[in-house]
Order: sequence, then C-alpha cells, then structure tokens
Amino acid sequence: MKLKLSRPLAFFDLETTGLQIATDRIVEIGIIKAMPDGSIEKYAQRINPTIPISDESYSIHGISDEDIKDMPTFADIANELNNFFGNSDLAGYNSNKFDIPLLIEEFIRADIEFDVKKRRLVDVQNIFHKMEPRTLKAAYKFYCNKSLENAHSAEADTMATYEILKSQLDIYEDTEYTDKEGKVTKPVTNDVQELHNFSYNLRNVDLVGHIVFNNKKVEVFNFGKHKSKSVEEIFRKEPSYYDWMMKANFPLSTKKVLTAIKLRGFNKGSLNFG
Repeated sequence: MKLKLSRPLAFFDLETTGLQIATDRIVEIGIIKAMPDGSIEKYAQRINPTIPISDESYSIHGISDEDIKDMPTFADIANELNNFFGNSDLAGYNSNKFDIPLLIEEFIRADIEFDVKKRRLVDVQNIFHKMEPRTLKAAYKFYCNKSLENAHSAEADTMATYEILKSQLDIYEDTEYTDKEGKVTKPVTNDVQELHNFSYNLRNVDLVGHIVFNNKKVEVFNFGKHKSKSVEEIFRKEPSYYDWMMKANFPLSTKKVLTAIKLRGFNKGSLNFG
C-alpha cells in the first residue's frame, strides 16, 4: 500500500558502539526518506564514534574500530544530516526507545537543535507488538486456534503451554532458521536438548542475564557502567564493585555466580576480598 504523506517520512536505523543512550555513539546511519510524491531519497554513512565499539555490538553489526577509524565524526556530518532530515517525520524499528534518543544525544553533543516535538514518530516495532501481542492467550489462539478459558489460573495456563509446544513441533517441523552468524538449522525438533539450545539464551551466565559470555567466552557485565567489561577484571581493579553488588537488590542466583567468579579469581591469586 502506498503511504499517504503530507510531508516526508524518514525511516532510519543506527548501528552503534553499544546500547547505552547516554554514553554510546553511532557508527553507521542509514536513512530512506519517503516523499509525498512517492519517490524516495537515501542517505548512508559510516561514522567514527571516537570511542571503542563493544564486543557485543561488533558481534551484531560486524563493524570494527579499524573499519571506521578514517570515517568522519558525527560532528563532521551533523549539519549535512540535519539538512537531509529536514522537516521529516521519523520512523524506525524500536526507534522511539533507542534510535531517536541516541540520535538526539549526538545532535546535542554537536550543538545542533534537532527538535522532535513537531515531528510525528512511527515505531514499527510497537505496531507489531500491539497488533500481534506476545501473550500466552495470543499464542494459544495462534498455535492451537482455541480461546484460553480461565486465563491466569496456573492449571489452565500450564495446559495451554503444553499444547502450544506440541503444536509448535507440528508447525515448525523441518522449518529452517537462520541465526545471526548466518548458520541455517532446523532447531524446532522433538528433542528436549535441541529445544533447550534454541529457546534458552546460552550467552547468559546467570539466569536473568546480568552476566553474559562475550565472544571470547569471558564473563562480562551486561548492564551499568561496566557493561561489556570482564567481571573478573573489574573485581580485580575495583573490589568495592563486588561489595556493592552483594549488598544491592540483585537476585540471589546472580550473587552466587558473582561469588563463584570472585573465588575463582582469588584462587588464581588475581583477586582479594578487601
């Protein structure tokens, strides 16, 4: 369906050094500006972020520090980029939560006023999630074509989950899945180990994912000021961070993982307990 536009609608996406709005930077931006007459204009540029790209982000977009060391900084292209956006409304995928706030941070650092108050913001992910809710009730209707009676009673929800998995095994039998590395498999099989491998985030070190493995199989923080940094290395350099986490409101299961890492470092002679 052709878009009905009264002014341009700029679809854009960012590749970044990480996921922290306040501290991470843009390494690549792509824009497709849909015009009211049906034509489109394109803009794409890699950017030198002036800070290192995290291992986690590199594993997603494949852009290295070396790839962009000779690219212009955001400040170098900020005026050009602002002019290209013009008075466009903005659209993206998860853009309201991530791309737009981070883009505005970059414009602020470049001392350019990029006001979104007069722009309309279209987040395609939000439309997707609202129209295709990821609830047990919605999944039961989709996979089993049944209405979930007594939703939120433990027995009814458990039976629905059981039936959904059996339906998934039927629907996705021999269905191919391509992962982020381009590896193609048929993961939804009638094998609990294979289902575990596919449905569980194997990067998680603790259950909730506060600590994850990086590409080198090293435990790193997945949050906060030390995001993507080695847990053992931080505990060695900043022992008080371990103390803070043990006193803070983290799950007990996470604290057990932290203590195991701390003890391992202590036994290697690289850590102490203050």
